[in-house]
This record gives sequence, C-alpha cells and structure tokens, in this order.
Amino acid sequence: MAATIIDGKKVAEDIRAELKTRADRLREKGRVPGLAVVLVGEDPASVSYVTGKESACDEIGIAKFGMHLPAETAEAELLALIEEYNRDPRVHGILVQLPLPRHIDQKKVIAAIKPEKDVDGFTPINVGRMVLEEPCYLPCTPAGVIELIKRAGVRTDGAHALVIGRSNLTGKPLQNLLVRRSLNATVTLCHTGSKDLAAWVGRADIVIACAGSPGLVKGEWIKEGACVIDVGVNRVEDPTAKKGFRLKGDVEYAAAAERAAFITPVPGGVGPMTITMLMANTVESAERDLAR
Repeated sequence: MAATIIDGKKVAEDIRAELKTRADRLREKGRVPGLAVVLVGEDPASVSYVTGKESACDEIGIAKFGMHLPAETAEAELLALIEEYNRDPRVHGILVQLPLPRHIDQKKVIAAIKPEKDVDGFTPINVGRMVLEEPCYLPCTPAGVIELIKRAGVRTDGAHALVIGRSNLTGKPLQNLLVRRSLNATVTLCHTGSKDLAAWVGRADIVIACAGSPGLVKGEWIKEGACVIDVGVNRVEDPTAKKGFRLKGDVEYAAAAERAAFITPVPGGVGPMTITMLMANTVESAERDLAR
C-alpha cells in the first residue's frame, strides 16, 4: 500500500486564498483585519516564526501592528502594551510570541490578552470555551491538524484516534477536538511515559504524533490503512546537510508510509497549517467585530 501524502503546503495555500477573498470583502465594508504580533528578545526561532507570520499577513491583506521589544523589557511594560492593543479597534488579534524571557510571567501575559482578540487560543477563558464547545478561537496547530484530516476526507465518525503527546498547546486540545460530536472519534491519549505504545498505535485508525521525540513511532506499529498525522518537528544533527541538521518527525516516515492510507510529511505537513490557522482566526475576529 502506498499512502496518500497529505500536502499541508497545498492545503495551506488553498485556505489562504479563501482568507484573502474574505479579507477583501471586509475591506470593501470598511473593516481591515489587524494582527499585533509581539516579540520580546532575539531568539532565532522566534524571529523566524514572526517573519513568517508577517509575510502571511501581507499575502492575505491583514494589517500588521506588531512590536519587537528588547529582551530586557519589563513585564509591566509588556502588559501595558497588550492593554493598548486590547483597546485598539484596529487590532483584531493579539499574539505574543513564546517563549518569553525568564523574568516575565508567561501565564500572566497570556491571561492579559482580551479573549475576543486571543487568536492563538491560549487564554484560560478560550481554553475553557473550547472544552465546553462554546464559540472561541481554537489553538492554531490543533486546528490545522483537524483541517488536514477533514480536507483529506479521512473518516473520523466512530474511528479510534490516538494522540501521542500531552502538551497544553497541542496534545490536550487535539483530544478535546476529536471527541466533539462533529468529529465523533473515540480518543486515546498516550505520551512518552505510556506503557506498550506499540500496541496502542497498532489499534488506532488515526495516529497523531505530537510528543516532540524524533522517530518515536515505528512504521511497523502502524495499522494497515490508518491515517498518520506527524506534528513533530525535531532538529537532528546531519553533517551532510547545509545547516548541519535536518528536520525529522515523531514517526518513522518511510516505513509508516508503506502501511498507512494517509500520511503527512515533515516538513511540509502540519507546519504550514499553523500560521494559516492564525490568519483564519484573525480574519474571523474581524468578521465578528463587523457583525457586532
């Protein structure tokens, strides 16, 4: 069996085209979607992520109100900036790039974002709304995973979905989303400390690996005909690579692709969807604002 590759880059491009159309319609009605991305410090990965988000804004037609602050910025100064964006009617989404410097309380900063502008879906209020299936902005990576599954035509109703990873950002939200009546999956959550992971994987119709452990899921474990979504993006040393490393997922890709019906590659699978879903939340926030 040769697995169908779920091309996250292509799906992301399709969604961004749809979002551009929606943003254009908003502009015609006098409402321009606005996103404020706040970066504190010079972490190379964070700088790269922020650059990607700003580029996506330009592509779709979302106004940028971001701020790049020095690493020594005081917590009070950052909180004051967030409050300024909370009050700014031009800003429909606020995202504080994580991680933050150690002297800043990350939880306090996230909680300071107005839930209506929390397009990352990280505030305690929006997390609670997600669990209760109330209207809210969903965390971007889990939302991207669900979108990939839906657009690939993978059946979730009655399927056994296995989530490997228990992070608050990915694993736990995925567990909550998959069990919703709209998807109706039976969900098991495992992690790197789970016993007999191979047996759990072997029973699953849908395997979502988000443990951040390269090659954790062996290809031979995959059930014939399963859908495999690999969220892991791990840097593995490779002297032959130009940058001295290569990206590797949590799943043994080649072996898994021989048994699975659907599979996402790394890179090019879930990765492109994260920023795209952030853009989707921002456009939706502007639409909600116009409807008020």
